[in-house]
Amino acid sequence: MTTVDLHTLTGAYALHALSEGERDAFERHAADCEACALEVRELAETATRLGLAVSASPLPALKSRVMQRITAVRQDAPRTVAPPPSVRAVFRARGLTRWVPAACLAAAAALGGTAVWQHDTAQDARNQARQAEAHADELAAVLGSPDARTRTAKLGDGARGTVVVSQSRDEAVFIASGMAKPPNGKVYQLWFDDDGTMRPAGLMDPGRTTEAVLLDGSVGRASGMGVTVEPAGGSPAPTSAPVALLNFPV
Repeated sequence: MTTVDLHTLTGAYALHALSEGERDAFERHAADCEACALEVRELAETATRLGLAVSASPLPALKSRVMQRITAVRQDAPRTVAPPPSVRAVFRARGLTRWVPAACLAAAAALGGTAVWQHDTAQDARNQARQAEAHADELAAVLGSPDARTRTAKLGDGARGTVVVSQSRDEAVFIASGMAKPPNGKVYQLWFDDDGTMRPAGLMDPGRTTEAVLLDGSVGRASGMGVTVEPAGGSPAPTSAPVALLNFPV
């Protein structure tokens, strides 16, 4: 294995994806290569924080829906063996026959409504899980790319930001740690810096202070990225001074 090959194993080593022989060879190399050792430390920190980005919270209304259904759905009564019907009971049952279709229809409607609610709730949960899984896969693909490069900077008030760029994938990930929550009605918006022109690159979750975000769009010719505070939903162009500016690692 050549020295050039060893330089490309930093991401795989940080994610514990090397064979025993490759790991031993890389560790011997990294002991004398400060650049690789630094990159491994940064990628390991990034991989640790990535775990915070893959959790999926249930819908806020899910608990209230479940509690409401608990009070509305009647518990089944204990089953008992009924005695043979008397003649009078048989005639009384025949007199009620005309009401059976309406009762069945009402019961079917009630059960159908419950089934639809249960299906919708389960489908929402499945969709959220699939989205979270796809998001995690995209993040992992960028962070584990052989050509992934990182840069970390202090953002003020104790916050830190790390940007990871993969030229081969033409994608970038921004990892924020310890950021203050934005004001009510505001959100942190990410931007690609195209030679001084800011291009929208997605929004951060306003309820989280530590998050890994896959920047929306290709890196292209961008030389860096920025973070601004914008109205909820984002803006087509920055409306405030940047709270963070990071140059992409070369």
